[in-house]
Amino acid sequence: MKRILACSLLIAFVYCVPWPGETCAQPKKPGLDMRVPFTPLWQGDAPGAKGKEPADIPGVYLYPAKKPNGTAIVVCPGGGYGGHAMDHEGLQIADWLNANGITAVVLKYRLGPKYNHPIPLGDAQRAIRYVRANSKELRVYPNRVGILGFSAGGHLASTAGTRFDLGDAESKEWIESHASRPDFMVLMYPVITMSGPFAHVGSRNNLLGKNPDAKLVESLCNDTQVTKNTPPTFLVHTTEDKGVPPENSVLFYLALTKHKIPAEMHIYEKGRHGLGLALTGGDRDLPYASWPDRCLAWMKGRGFLNTAK
Repeated sequence: MKRILACSLLIAFVYCVPWPGETCAQPKKPGLDMRVPFTPLWQGDAPGAKGKEPADIPGVYLYPAKKPNGTAIVVCPGGGYGGHAMDHEGLQIADWLNANGITAVVLKYRLGPKYNHPIPLGDAQRAIRYVRANSKELRVYPNRVGILGFSAGGHLASTAGTRFDLGDAESKEWIESHASRPDFMVLMYPVITMSGPFAHVGSRNNLLGKNPDAKLVESLCNDTQVTKNTPPTFLVHTTEDKGVPPENSVLFYLALTKHKIPAEMHIYEKGRHGLGLALTGGDRDLPYASWPDRCLAWMKGRGFLNTAK
């Protein structure tokens, strides 16, 4: 398969990368950002597709930075694996990343209960491969592709960070020849465990069904899947989070340090679940609102914000 070509080169800094001979489609589902074109991740039906409606078509919204520094981040909005919080965990995040020279790739992954594991994981892996396969057109380094996830999107991101491959060098499809391992992870109030008192039952039901096999549940407790090859990780949570208890982040952090993976975690006292960038009302006055600056400092310290040549 020929390499995907760019529709335009940062004209007005908004473009899409379509499949050869196709135009970028725009799904019409309410709640999805329509500011930039939607790019499907597969030509034709995606693996495991159960129809041809917008909900059956995984893809990305591409937000290139005006002054790219060579880093890209795949953004996984939350929503309990049953929806996409595309505004405060997608569009707003893309604007923040762009303002700091980072190309944002907002992922629309397939959702439960129609689509269960491993379909969302496959969509996230494909997005990472997609960025690397098009790194030249996107003006990013293929070794500076991170993933950022919120809530259930944090579970998806941490699943991608603990289950990856180096690509299929013999694949006839250009994208599939690239690695799916993210170079770093940013996990915001993430769902990590699928069992026990700290599990988010709604996410588990949507991802695995209401009566999943016990071994499958355990395998999706991502703190148990950390290895020495898991990427460096930045975690944020709040003690007041009643939707996804902060123990989720703690479990993952402890697993990272056990395997000597570089990790930084911030648990703020105040703040409800799903704050995003904390841009509304009194949320701006919370100490939690400092997390973007701390995250940027962490990325800079790891060499992901150095301006690309």
